[in-house]
Amino acid sequence: MTVPGRRSSTFTRLLRHGFTDPSAAERLLDLPDMSSVRGDPVLLDALGAASDPDLALRGLVRLVEAQDPVERQTLLGTLVSAKPLRDRLIGVLGASEALGDHLARHPRDWHALVTYEAADLHPGVEEFERGLADATDPVTLRIAYRRCLLSIAARDVCGTTDVAQAAAELADLATATLRAALAIARTAAPADAAQCRLAVIAMGKCGGHELNYVSDVDVIFVGEPVEGADESKAMQAATRLASHLMRICSETTIEGTIWPVDANLRPEGRNGPLVRTLSSHLAYYQRWAKTWEFQALLKARPVAGDPMLGEEYVEAVSPLVWQAAERENFVADVQKMRRRVVDNIPVAEVHRELKLGPGGLRDVEFAVQLLQLVHGRSDATLHSGTTLKALQSLAAGGYVGRADAAQLDAAYRFLRAMEHRIQLYRLRRTHLVPEDEADLRRLGRSLGLRTDPVAELNKEWKRHASVVRRLHEKIFYRPLLDAVAQLAPGETRLSPKAAGQRLEALGYADPAAALRHLEALSSGVTRKAAIQRTLLPVLLGWFADSADPDAGLLGFRKVSDALGKTPWYLRLLRDEGAAAENLARVLSAGRLAPDLLLRAPEAVALLGDPEGLAPRGRDALEQEILAAVGRAETTEGGVASARGVRRRELFRTAAADLIGSYGTEDSPAEADPGALVDRVGNAVTDLNAATLAGALRAAVREQWDDTLPTRFAVIGMGRFGGHEQSYGSDADVLFVHEPREGVDDQEATRAANTVIAEMRRLLQLPTADPPLLIDVDLRPEGKSGPMVRTLASYEAYYRRWSLVWESQALLRAEPMAGDADLGRRFVELVDPLRYPAEGLGEDAVREIRRLKARMESERLPRGADPTLHTKLGRGGLSDVEWTVQLFQMQHGWAEPGLRTTRTRHALAAAHAAGLILTEDAQILDEAWVLATRVRNGVMLVRGRAGDTFPSDGRELGAVGRYLGYGPGRVGDMLDDYRRTTRRARAVVEELFYGA
Repeated sequence: MTVPGRRSSTFTRLLRHGFTDPSAAERLLDLPDMSSVRGDPVLLDALGAASDPDLALRGLVRLVEAQDPVERQTLLGTLVSAKPLRDRLIGVLGASEALGDHLARHPRDWHALVTYEAADLHPGVEEFERGLADATDPVTLRIAYRRCLLSIAARDVCGTTDVAQAAAELADLATATLRAALAIARTAAPADAAQCRLAVIAMGKCGGHELNYVSDVDVIFVGEPVEGADESKAMQAATRLASHLMRICSETTIEGTIWPVDANLRPEGRNGPLVRTLSSHLAYYQRWAKTWEFQALLKARPVAGDPMLGEEYVEAVSPLVWQAAERENFVADVQKMRRRVVDNIPVAEVHRELKLGPGGLRDVEFAVQLLQLVHGRSDATLHSGTTLKALQSLAAGGYVGRADAAQLDAAYRFLRAMEHRIQLYRLRRTHLVPEDEADLRRLGRSLGLRTDPVAELNKEWKRHASVVRRLHEKIFYRPLLDAVAQLAPGETRLSPKAAGQRLEALGYADPAAALRHLEALSSGVTRKAAIQRTLLPVLLGWFADSADPDAGLLGFRKVSDALGKTPWYLRLLRDEGAAAENLARVLSAGRLAPDLLLRAPEAVALLGDPEGLAPRGRDALEQEILAAVGRAETTEGGVASARGVRRRELFRTAAADLIGSYGTEDSPAEADPGALVDRVGNAVTDLNAATLAGALRAAVREQWDDTLPTRFAVIGMGRFGGHEQSYGSDADVLFVHEPREGVDDQEATRAANTVIAEMRRLLQLPTADPPLLIDVDLRPEGKSGPMVRTLASYEAYYRRWSLVWESQALLRAEPMAGDADLGRRFVELVDPLRYPAEGLGEDAVREIRRLKARMESERLPRGADPTLHTKLGRGGLSDVEWTVQLFQMQHGWAEPGLRTTRTRHALAAAHAAGLILTEDAQILDEAWVLATRVRNGVMLVRGRAGDTFPSDGRELGAVGRYLGYGPGRVGDMLDDYRRTTRRARAVVEELFYGA
């Protein structure tokens, strides 16, 4: 008798044996049907060893209650006396609620777990076929299938089989089930069966002999008419049989379903015929198939139906599989496939995804399959559909390092074991790790983690996922280094031919040169070579992610040659996680940034500083440049220092732009392209303004110390004044001066012209640094007018002679360098011109429209595609800017927000003032930003400015990558550009031309 308030000894024992609800367990054990085994310590120990003791006891009680009295005593007697049954039955009941439900519905099926003979340890297809032999319809097939599944699960949870053997048994059971289903379908339609030969080809995990507990069974159907039969009628008959087979397995009955049969891997997918002849299959694969389809055929295996036809199919398609790496689009396809398929996973589930998440099962499977496709064409030992067997063969052949292969094998087995146990619980198809504490506890205990199951499970899962994340890229590249470095005698390593094949498959256009670079970087026993060997496997993966892997590797070699002996360089790349990835992105994205970096490689330090890529303001830049000019002994030396600062800052801006556009593993790409455009425009404009200030200071000091005989200001015009410059933009300027007191006009003008000539000379001197060209063509009277005018001269000219286009050009006027007060007074002078009181008259509007139309017809380069020219083409920069400027000139006098030199700011102000509809403003802004991004991308990729998309395929692909388009999506990029600018042109026609 238990004293009130005190817990019974049974309660305490149950708690000690792992029950989470000892009170409920005690009540179950006190039931009359359990009286004969209630106190049996052997049973209690078995329950305590289960994954979920509470679940196991509930399932056992349900099973016992479902027996008739005689059978109940047999079950309980066998349970206590026979350890094999006890371990199997309690193990299954504690791991699978669904199989517990099955046993409660079919209480005599526990006998399937009694036998424990040698043949029972590892059954194959024949044994499972015998287990399904009595099934005559979908319902009896499901019952027999679950009975066979019981034995597989029992061996699995008891550790009699490992995860790979369990997966193979599940595939064998699926094979037997497909055969039984086909037999039922044939029996139901003997006339159809008599007309055709039908073979069922297993694909995916079933074909690879590595099936899950609950998974779609992927198949392809091949049919042929029997001799003398009409092919069309035979294929219709074969299609009816195949459809019936799929329904038998997939449909839900009173006994549930088995698994869906999925035939979508067939040629043309769900749009193609369900059954094809062998010749039709081959015609499709030879002409239309994509790389992923050959990847899928790696696992093709005949499993049911006509065995000879199935073998003929596999023999026919196998050579095509191993030639896939020689296909024209293989590299682009591989680059697309190498990106993890996480886009369709809800954000909240990515961290729980065992299959598709980072470091998941798909990473291992893809890596193995890709290496098989690359090297299997010359090595038949790699022709296995089973992931772990293929991984073992890759290691044996030297295609993957043995240590890496062992770690991947262990990680894959652990992740598959997790997947199996998660699915076994309710026999549902899922790859998500549960969140509920009880589910995690059961899962951890099922994997042998008993001390603190939840914490240990999370720790082991993260450890193995981390191994996969780290190795799934590295295994492509580390053997390449082993092949060229040759530091481990006796190790099997890649041959030069195999190494070249792998590099070619991963996007390297010149594998021989790439191998030479790798050898130069990684050979030897120096500390530098050792660190390079650690870095390169990861860097090579990032290079391969780009449009030009060869350029990335060559650039890395050049930077390393220049900086390899400086202790901080390799330490930066090794220890600063972001630095190595940032460098890889910058070196492989185009020519401009690497060219800037290689002129002063020490700028690589910017890539490791979290704040290193943030743009510096104009004040800080001007202060640094003026200080450098002041320290220099010569004028040329001072401006050389200023241009060196400009080169470094251009690299900083370009690197930030590229990394923001590409994103990194730890931070996504910038979602707002407008922010990237504004950042570049502001940074380059500030930099060029500071550089002009430095050149002005140097030119003045040459003859006049620090005081010029005339006040002097540089007025930015065009994109310079609008803060919208790109990397290669000239500086459009006006020069204005005002003689100091006591200085006559001629002397002042001579001094101003001397300074201008000296500034232009200094900024164009041939050096390693990019020149800054000064363009003064927007001055009054154009090229015919004087280079510089006094403020009074500008006032007289504009009052008497100014044309409407000059007023429009002055919308961008903003002081950039020199005398700040003079610059301010110049702006006050031109404000009435650019923002005329009461707006523009009808004649002025007509003139602006006439000039725009003339420019469109005359200035577009001959042969240029008007739909793709970013500046003068349809819906391009000119269209948007002239439209916005027309609004500024018409309404700037009344709307202060329009009085800005910046296009996007003025457009936003026009929208805020109600002058432009929301949709129209968005369309114009999107087109302007896109066209600007294209120009920036062309400059970054080609290293020289351009107003249209490159014609070279690799360069075009690189611009696409910069704009966020993946490999093979150049066509989408051009279509999107045309669509965006076409919509913008329609808005321009309405707002600018009044159409």
